Amino acid sequence: MPSHIASDLFPVPSQHQVPNKEVILARPRPGVSVSSTTTLREALTDDHKRWHVYFNDKGFHNHTAHAVLTLWALGAESSIVKASYDDHATYQRAACESPAPITRATWKGHLGDEIYYTAYLRFFEGEVKTKSVSAILEEYIYSPHANFVGEPGREPHMATRFLEGLLHPIIHTGLGIEFGLPGVFAEGLAQTAVHRSDISKMAPPRWFETHGTADLASQFTKAVGLADKGPTRDVHAFSILARVLNDPKFRGIKQPQVPVPIYYRDFVEAHGDAIAKYVDEWTLDGDLDKKVHELLWVNALLYGVGGATNKHDFKPDFVLMHLVTSSLFISEVFVEVSRPSQVVLLRSYFASSLAWFIMRGNPPLDIAAFFGDPQTAHPHAPGPQPSPNDDAKPSAAAAEAVTPNGWNAILQSTLVHPDDHQAKIQRALSEFAIHFGLTPAGTFADTELEGAEFIDGSLFIRTAGLTLGKMGWVREGEAAKAWDMSGFYVA
Repeated sequence: MPSHIASDLFPVPSQHQVPNKEVILARPRPGVSVSSTTTLREALTDDHKRWHVYFNDKGFHNHTAHAVLTLWALGAESSIVKASYDDHATYQRAACESPAPITRATWKGHLGDEIYYTAYLRFFEGEVKTKSVSAILEEYIYSPHANFVGEPGREPHMATRFLEGLLHPIIHTGLGIEFGLPGVFAEGLAQTAVHRSDISKMAPPRWFETHGTADLASQFTKAVGLADKGPTRDVHAFSILARVLNDPKFRGIKQPQVPVPIYYRDFVEAHGDAIAKYVDEWTLDGDLDKKVHELLWVNALLYGVGGATNKHDFKPDFVLMHLVTSSLFISEVFVEVSRPSQVVLLRSYFASSLAWFIMRGNPPLDIAAFFGDPQTAHPHAPGPQPSPNDDAKPSAAAAEAVTPNGWNAILQSTLVHPDDHQAKIQRALSEFAIHFGLTPAGTFADTELEGAEFIDGSLFIRTAGLTLGKMGWVREGEAAKAWDMSGFYVA
């Protein structure tokens, strides 16, 4: 790996600072060093200059920046960050010159065309030099003109392109925002631009009406009688989830006979309108910061409890895992955009998450059983254990003396796991545990979700331990295993 660093695009990562907000903004953990930071910046620079956003012609994503940034943020040693980059570099596809440059006049003309990735990257590199993160997100992702031009078949739909590709554009862009890295931010925007627009129903025109540009977004809300009718009872995201789970048309999902991206596209085409109507029922009238929290809880629940349909055989679903890894970056985008754009972000992300969950088979959520298992609340590493001194607290014979903090054991093993998604999901879950770990059972009892009264802050460590238990405690000698690709479909 070359030692050159593009300092303008990849400065020393900084913390995303937003005053007076209650949203979840992650922070690097102890272990970050000058050495690991230098290695990180070298890796990001090399990745930026050499590789395409897709590592093959099927649209599989280049995860290099995700992997090295996540390991670095978790405090990995420099050698681990370098090893991760070197592994990823073995199968990347070289970036190529685009047929023509992208300009402010032409940026909508080549959306969805990966051949123009380099041109979009250069274009957004120029934009980040003169505009703020907030201004760019508003102009190119959430403004009505970035989504609607009034020509059927040619609508830009940037807000849903941002959620295409199993949510990778928002992950990549969010990492750039979180760490103050213009190069990664520009990559995420370029990646968004070259994704197809297959899920536009996840952000219907009516959700853009509050931007005040109704000529493009239309007067839909008033036309169908959805105008403000006065104060309404707050509806929690768990209640929306309950309504979706109880809808008969979303049951009995059959095994797809086509690749997952095509199945998802067809599913959204068939059911997107219905899902969006459910999301319309989610109240976003008051404190939107709390609504961000609701999404983080929902997505962790969908993956964790959804994967535990068989108590003795947790299923770490590859698709639902992305609902957790992407949710860490909702806050990063949320705090940078205006309230109207925040509403579009929250509704479209929630709709997309629900669609992915249903499309994967809509597994039953046995919340009471999940939280009733005393063993999953205290994960511990397998294999040979240390022998505590007699003075160890609470006693040398106690299990807590061997594993005083399950998170420490999980993160230690995660840092050396060869699957880059493992670090991403454990970082997200551990961050949510920091903020929500004290949540007592009963907090969500007033929602409509069956079993919600049992949900507490142990959701995150239970899910983390179950995940690593299936994926392999490699530091402790277990073989690394793969994510489950089978889904939860009926026979």
